[in-house]
This record gives sequence, C-alpha cells and structure tokens, in this order.
Amino acid sequence: MREYTVAIVGTGPDPATPTVDGFAMGYRHAEAYQNSDRCEIVACADIVPENADAFATEFDVPTARVYEDYRELLREVEPDIVSVTVPPQIHEDIVVDCARSDVVEAIHCEKPMAHTWASACRMVRECSRREVQLTFNRQRRFGRVFTEADRLVEEGTIGELRRIEIGWGDFYDTGAHTIDLAGMFTDDCSPEWVIAQLDYRDEDVRFGAHQENQMWAQWRYSNGVHGILSTGAGDGMLESAFVLRGTDGAVRIDVEDGPMVALDRNGTRESIDVGEETIHASGLEEDRFGSLFHDRVVDHLLECLDTGEEPAISGQVGLNTAEILFAGYESVRKRGRVDLPLLIDDNPLESMVSSGELTPEPQSEDD
Repeated sequence: MREYTVAIVGTGPDPATPTVDGFAMGYRHAEAYQNSDRCEIVACADIVPENADAFATEFDVPTARVYEDYRELLREVEPDIVSVTVPPQIHEDIVVDCARSDVVEAIHCEKPMAHTWASACRMVRECSRREVQLTFNRQRRFGRVFTEADRLVEEGTIGELRRIEIGWGDFYDTGAHTIDLAGMFTDDCSPEWVIAQLDYRDEDVRFGAHQENQMWAQWRYSNGVHGILSTGAGDGMLESAFVLRGTDGAVRIDVEDGPMVALDRNGTRESIDVGEETIHASGLEEDRFGSLFHDRVVDHLLECLDTGEEPAISGQVGLNTAEILFAGYESVRKRGRVDLPLLIDDNPLESMVSSGELTPEPQSEDD
C-alpha cells in the first residue's frame, strides 16, 4: 500500500507541561503518524522557533525541514498530508492555503473546528472544490466506550432512539467532542433547530477563544431525535456523561462512577464490556492523551485516502456540530430558538463579549 509524507503545522510547547493554552496536540498527531508504517514525518512549522526545534529533535525531522512559515514549508516540501494543530482562529487561513497549494492531498485539523461559522463553512467549501480530504480530530469516535454504545443503538437494543442527554464538559471546547458524538449516535443527521441559554460571569479564555461558564441547550435532528446538554453548574441535574434514551431502554456512559457503559432495560442494568478503555484513552496509566484513539484516527484517514470514501470525521460531517455550537450562541443572542440552516457569519459569543453585552470579570487571586 502507498506511503505518505506528513508535515505538522503548529508543533506547540513542551508536551510534559500542557495548559489551557496548548496541549501539544502536534505531538499527539505526530506520535500516531510515527506509529503507522505508511507515514513519514518530513517537516514541521511553528512561529516559535524553539518549539519547532524541540519537536524536530523528538521526531527526527531534518534541520533543513524546520520552518517558521508554513507557506514556505508547502512550497519546498510538498507534503501529502498536513496536520494543523494551532488555535481555532488560525485554522481557516492554514487549511485554505494547504488546499490551494495543489500538492496536499489530506488535511487533518484539530478541534474546535473554527472560531466563526463562516470560517468553518469556507474550509469545507475550499477543500471540497479542490478534492482535498479534510478531517477534524474528533478521536473519541474511535474509542470503544462510544463505539459499543453506538452498536447498541444501531442494533435496536433500546428500541428507537428518542433523546441524547449530555452532562459532561462544556459547550464549545468539550462540546466539539460531545455534540459530535451525539451526531454519531444519530447517523450524522443534520440538525433542524437549537435553543439555548448561558452564563458567563467569570472570564474563561481557552486557545484564544472565550468559553461560557454554564450552558443549557436543546436541539432537534432531522430524524426526530432530540439533544439536551447541561454543563457547568447545571451538569449535576443529568444522570450521566451521556444517556441515550430509546423507546425500550437506555444506554448510559459515565466518566468515573460505575461501569463506563451500561444498558438499562426491563428494570435491570447490565454492564457492557469495553475492555480497559475509558472515554479518554486506552485505560493504561501511561496513556494520558489517548494515543490509541489517535492511532485509530490515522489508520482511518489513510484507509479513506486509499478508497476515496468520506471519513467519519470529515469536515462536512463536522459542520453539523459546528452549526449546533454557533446556533446555540446565536439563540442566546437573539433570545429565542434558531431555525437552521444558520444564517450568520460570526461567533455570537465572541461578538457579545466584544460589544459589552456580556461582561465577564476575571476572578481575583483572593477569590
């Protein structure tokens, strides 16, 4: 089978000290490529030279193939695959430039997908026009916790799926995973409407983007399934990280307590075997960053490149999640339900903060 050359744009800082400003996802991507006998990491780029140099040392990238400017990398190296592991605000420019380079065959980008709705749409449109495979790193789709839950739904074990409840994480950042998984459980049906409300009293900026403190959201898919999400101070009102409710039972996914996956049916609860895997990783103590999931992602990307099939984590599929996220913020801004398709360009949360409509105040060190 064919082998591929790979470049990483956005190497990030030392992976031993992850922060909310960077989890060194460039290293996570590179490790997965390195674990594939069909990939060779041939170049990297970062605007912080010492970060790029450290990355190059770790993954044996030649000094001549270490760049500050990713455009120069594209011209000189012409990689087959580019992983984009930079903050969301920069995704659009890099992804579009890679697509327009006429040398890159596949782009694998970190989540959240984009900083605005218009940006998300443009990336997908440009890659589609130039027949470049675009994917986003929603690696939890490949975790056994979630694939087993999806199998139970697909097999009709809980009857007809009616509602998906999410009580884990947050809306924009973790939501790029949780709402994507909700989409997976509904066969990636498109959303029809979203209604939401949030609280943002304490400033929370992650990867350069504002993140609400508490969120309530409801949405409906085209197949009639509803999604419900409660995060922050309200997450305790829901019973598990996920509950998939059907006409004849429910599947529960938990973060810590009890079995990771359980089937509630006919008045009994049955634990579902997922091996040692958790919602984050393989279950092994040393696998803090979900390396097993990233390995599975790379295998899937290469298979789709070989066959021409649309990846499960494609940009087109990702628009369903991005539309729910930005429509949720738009529902807060307009104080009402948002019917889709979404007819805005911006990120309403960022716009509300910029205009002063939302005025979070950072907590003092004494709080």
